[in-house]
Amino acid sequence: MPPQSILIIDDEKSILQSLNGILKDEGYQTFLAGDGPSGLELASRESPDLVLLDVAMPGMDGTEVLSRLKAAFPFIPVIIMTGHGSIDLAVRAIKMGSYDFLEKPLEMDKLLLTIQNGLNFGALQRENYFLKQKIEKQYAFIGNSAPIRHLRQQIEQAAPSNAWVLIFGENGSGKEIVAREIHRLSARSEKPFVEVNCAAIPEELIESELFGHEKGAFTGATSMKRGKFDTAHEGTIFLDEIADMSLKTQAKILRILEEQRFERVGGNKTIQVNVRVIAATNKNLEAEIANGSFREDLYFRLNVIPFIVPPLRERKDDIALLSDYFLRDFTENRGRQRKILDAEAIAALEAYPWPGNVRELRNIMERLSIMIPSSTIGLQDLPPEITRNSKTPEAHPVKEEFLTLDSIKEAVSSFERDYIVEKLRENNGNISKTAEMIGIARRNLTHKIKSYDIDMAREGIQR
Repeated sequence: MPPQSILIIDDEKSILQSLNGILKDEGYQTFLAGDGPSGLELASRESPDLVLLDVAMPGMDGTEVLSRLKAAFPFIPVIIMTGHGSIDLAVRAIKMGSYDFLEKPLEMDKLLLTIQNGLNFGALQRENYFLKQKIEKQYAFIGNSAPIRHLRQQIEQAAPSNAWVLIFGENGSGKEIVAREIHRLSARSEKPFVEVNCAAIPEELIESELFGHEKGAFTGATSMKRGKFDTAHEGTIFLDEIADMSLKTQAKILRILEEQRFERVGGNKTIQVNVRVIAATNKNLEAEIANGSFREDLYFRLNVIPFIVPPLRERKDDIALLSDYFLRDFTENRGRQRKILDAEAIAALEAYPWPGNVRELRNIMERLSIMIPSSTIGLQDLPPEITRNSKTPEAHPVKEEFLTLDSIKEAVSSFERDYIVEKLRENNGNISKTAEMIGIARRNLTHKIKSYDIDMAREGIQR
């Protein structure tokens, strides 16, 4: 592992030389700059892990350098070095985003400790950023079908408000993704998003999970614990599968929703919270109310803005897009060979009813990315439940009968043959260029040309 690097920006040569020697002895790599402009140029070229920055410098002072550093490199921690006469400047620099400040003359033990803490802080900032990016990618709102465009429009309208939302949808359809998208587009996006799977928490523990507990509240409560509502303060709490809570817990939830305050289990201190509530269910709540398993008043309290997430079978235009997105995630982004689905495979996926919705599609794409060695995934590579049970929509009859898998294969093969011929014409019969344009291996294209009996002279392809 290369040594951690530190950029020192100071107009005093003696300080540069002294710090350079000390930090090199400690195992750090150092870069030295005698003024602000050269320091910024070094930062841009070398991307140091930390910057030691003097405040009082002629020309471009430390605060201006700091402002430019934080704008260009937000995750590089900056430690300000200041004399007694510029403490106010140092305090202002802290407000501008510097990690800490040290007074001159520098105490070496304190300097080294502050540097180590600053490096740890910078590493945590970067880790947090990349984790956030990973989560956002994992819960990306993918789709361009008419139902998804309509849902996206509803989200964009509702998200900026603080109104509570009730999301309906089948298991695996993407209710959590919708909830996270609402939070991401809201004014609370920088605050916590706390998910509670109401179906996964045992009845005897759900109150402790939601509201927290005090030390000694029950056997095993060896310390105070904050609940989900407390953790979500000023953010969003997502109550997934809310219909699976008991009537007793529903009553307590209703009170919190109305009053925005609660007591921890075993406690009597009232805790005030400010949370936006998004709830979700895969059940018909009106039917649950009718059979006495869900409170009507809670339903009306939650159901301010209802959303319905369409099942995958009603947004088949998104299947190819989602499949490609998942395959990219499971291959290119994880250091594996890029894989694509051929036209036959896509047609079969679009014909399948997807009882497990997007979650099932994602799982199958992960399986295919691991188990299929070739770069092109064909019909023969798909799980048998897809090729065996897939049905096509009634809107495409052939001779007064529904399309069969054989007729799909025939139509897809005809389309694929015509497509290959067209691309060969565009590339004057150059197989390598055509394979690159289509996105398949040259040997696979050669095999398809032979299997479709494509004769370039007969097809009028000029080479």
